[in-house]
Amino acid sequence: MRLVDEEYTAHPFFGSRQMCRMLRLRGLQINRKCVQRLMRLMGLEAIYPKRRLSQPAAGHRLFPYLLRGVSIVRPNQVWSTDITYLRLRDGFAYLVAYLDWYSRFVLSFEVSTTLDHLFCLSALRRALEHGKAEIHNSDQGAQFTCTPYIECVLASGMRASMDGRGRALDNVFVERLWRTVKYENVYLQDYQTPRDCILGLREYFTFYNHQRPHSSLQGRTPAQAYAGK
Repeated sequence: MRLVDEEYTAHPFFGSRQMCRMLRLRGLQINRKCVQRLMRLMGLEAIYPKRRLSQPAAGHRLFPYLLRGVSIVRPNQVWSTDITYLRLRDGFAYLVAYLDWYSRFVLSFEVSTTLDHLFCLSALRRALEHGKAEIHNSDQGAQFTCTPYIECVLASGMRASMDGRGRALDNVFVERLWRTVKYENVYLQDYQTPRDCILGLREYFTFYNHQRPHSSLQGRTPAQAYAGK
């Protein structure tokens, strides 16, 4: 799973066939069925058009994608969220984060050892301490389409938007954030426990928001861009 995570972060367009080939080149005796099982467990899907992406549970509500062709010109215009796999020294966990599209400011994050909706709902409520966006964008995963989560989004006054099937790049800014977080922090720190991971990511996201300049922001930090400076 550690090697799958490394390959996927470097090459998010790899499906199970290509992932299997790459792992074999790295010396693993592994078959495609095993790779498929691990990728499902890790919540990974290749970024390319395909029939099915993250699936809502039966009876969950879906919403159209509202951002195609929309110019992002101000903070709190669009917030986006997603979940990624985190490797630990003796296991794994999942990270959810909320990102302001305009400024790349990370509004909140949570780490969990399970993929239920509760840690996503907790992170959403913490993000709402900053205010609210006009549009909340997510994929169609069960965590983001369940009734308690959708009720919280709509009650806040945000409009719900969801990535289209076969359109993983609809959430490209969060995908870029995951790559940055893993290469600049997770892989270097090699966290041992979820608690270590939470403490380390708290420190990293403070650095990311307040000290790390972004070329896409003309050298400003996300915090400066989010504050309109």
